[in-house]
Amino acid sequence: MEQSTIILLLAFAFGCYMAWGIGANDVANAMATSVGAKALTIKRAILVAAVFEFLGAFLAGGEVTSTIRKGIIDASMITDANVLVLGMLAALLAAAVWLTIASRMGWPVSTTHSIVGAIVGFATVSIGIEAVHWDKLGTIAASWIVSPMLSGVIAFMLVTSVQKLIFDHEDPAERARRYVPYYIFLAAFMISLVTLVKGLKHVGLDVSGQEAVLGSLLIGGVVMAIGAYAIKRLQPVGKGASLAHQYANVERTFAVLMVVTACAMAFAHGSNDVANAIGPVAAIISIVNTGEIGQSSPVPVYVLLLGAVGIVIGLATFGRRVMATVGKNITELTPSRGFAAELAAATTVVVASGTGLPISTTHTLVGAVLGVGFARGISALNLAVIRSIFMSWIITLPAGAALAVVFYYLLQLGLG
Repeated sequence: MEQSTIILLLAFAFGCYMAWGIGANDVANAMATSVGAKALTIKRAILVAAVFEFLGAFLAGGEVTSTIRKGIIDASMITDANVLVLGMLAALLAAAVWLTIASRMGWPVSTTHSIVGAIVGFATVSIGIEAVHWDKLGTIAASWIVSPMLSGVIAFMLVTSVQKLIFDHEDPAERARRYVPYYIFLAAFMISLVTLVKGLKHVGLDVSGQEAVLGSLLIGGVVMAIGAYAIKRLQPVGKGASLAHQYANVERTFAVLMVVTACAMAFAHGSNDVANAIGPVAAIISIVNTGEIGQSSPVPVYVLLLGAVGIVIGLATFGRRVMATVGKNITELTPSRGFAAELAAATTVVVASGTGLPISTTHTLVGAVLGVGFARGISALNLAVIRSIFMSWIITLPAGAALAVVFYYLLQLGLG
């Protein structure tokens, strides 16, 4: 068998493994709040993610992807195409192995940080430390602080507003009929912005920031009107109903909202993060076919399909531990709290995309869940779980780098 054929087979295998790891960790993290709040069962969450992550990855995953993810190393310094091919293979395998370890431990880690750390590892030993853009690496590392803090503050404000406007009254069901349409508008507006800014940026739609905001305002207004009409048609809770019955009625309303936000976030996530798996694969295919190193690589349809299917299988087969960590073990979630966390995460993504702030979607959602817990008091948080999560974030970059160095040398011995 020719070496080029072996390289392509390894690329497909490692790329599928990486996509599986993204599904087992990143996608599980994204669906965890819906499961933890009991808005969705695990089986239904897997079904929702399977459909919308697949659609996002396959329809909006992009026709072209950067050869070096996040521009973290200077590709012009790589003169030997074989070095980059072996490096991409090593990076894929290293990131996938680390995601497997993290998922096995129930740690929600950033897949982007995993692949970036792996790329830094192989670049350091194959080219030299001068090939790494350390300033960009520092910016990415800053997301450890920026993402969870920003989303945590927003989630704290949202869950506090729900408590003050709805639950801290004698007639929470009636208050919900009055105020939930505004939360519907916020959710529709932010989710539309996330989809336009983050989820559809790969399909060649030239949507300016102003157009995205105006379109999202229109969508938000329409969805709010539909939601308000539907709520008015619901059978009102009688004045003599117990508070427990009224609370349950309010939570059911937020559970429906959570399902909608989960679908939209899954689509945006699938379109954006599939590049972590298919980017290196597309780069390897391009180099093997042309013998040249480019700044970007075309993505064949079958590679997008490979990434989309791998993500879905990863969630279905190995995503339960991360779902349990984020959805149940950090703090107790109800539909209203879970909705606040999801909306805070979506808002943070929009703010970060518009301002250029470093961000990790994984860190963002975990930070939002922490914010929800803080709103109930420090005693509502499981500090032991939080410590283990933060430690996993800190070691993700060096773990990816170390594994990539080992795999690079092994591949060099076998194929070099």
